[in-house]
Amino acid sequence: MHNCVMKKETANVGAISLKLVLVSLLFVAAIFLFGYLADEVVLEQEDLFDSRVFHFLAQFATPTFIKIAHIITFFGSTYFFFPAYILLVLYFLIRCKWGYALDVALVGISSTLLMTVMKNIFHRQRPDHPIFKALTNYSFPSGHALSSFIFCSVLIYIVWHGRLTKAWKWIVSVLLFLFALCIGISRIVLRYHYASDVLAGMCLGFAWSILSLWLLRKFRNSKKTPAYKSAEIRNF
Repeated sequence: MHNCVMKKETANVGAISLKLVLVSLLFVAAIFLFGYLADEVVLEQEDLFDSRVFHFLAQFATPTFIKIAHIITFFGSTYFFFPAYILLVLYFLIRCKWGYALDVALVGISSTLLMTVMKNIFHRQRPDHPIFKALTNYSFPSGHALSSFIFCSVLIYIVWHGRLTKAWKWIVSVLLFLFALCIGISRIVLRYHYASDVLAGMCLGFAWSILSLWLLRKFRNSKKTPAYKSAEIRNF
């Protein structure tokens, strides 16, 4: 019996270690790609990648496709995310999950500040000839892509700490990822962003989600006893 328990604990530690390594590698890769894009397209002003993506998407730019993109892009705007974050925080407050409510609120606020700071650091102008009303703020990184990836990452984090089966957790996670990806693509279709803006926003949003959620969870868990942690997981 003792040996079985030891083997189970060893397997759990191994799984956690592997997960930590994979997440760490993804975090480093996202930061590296963001830095590479910032250097190439902002500092060096290389536009071959962006031109090719614009050219590729232009062949699909029918009135129906543009209308769909215009609808999808709304879900990456402040008009959607602000009430969405409020509802999510209220949900956790009603369920007395103060830690999760605080985590969601802090991630939402910090992501907005991060987006503003990054745009004002790089000062990249938006593409010419947007399909709808021109925007006056800066282009790099895409705020819609960054915000949508962070918000969907928060939802994925919540899902994986919930009671769904593993299969459903993967299904929901993939759908949320594709949803965030579609928001990013819509910004290119509408010519509000270059493809490199969107890719950079995705990378930064992904990296920020990993870092902020890890720090918040580590801080919260450091304040709890082991018994309290187990009870919270069971009641989530």
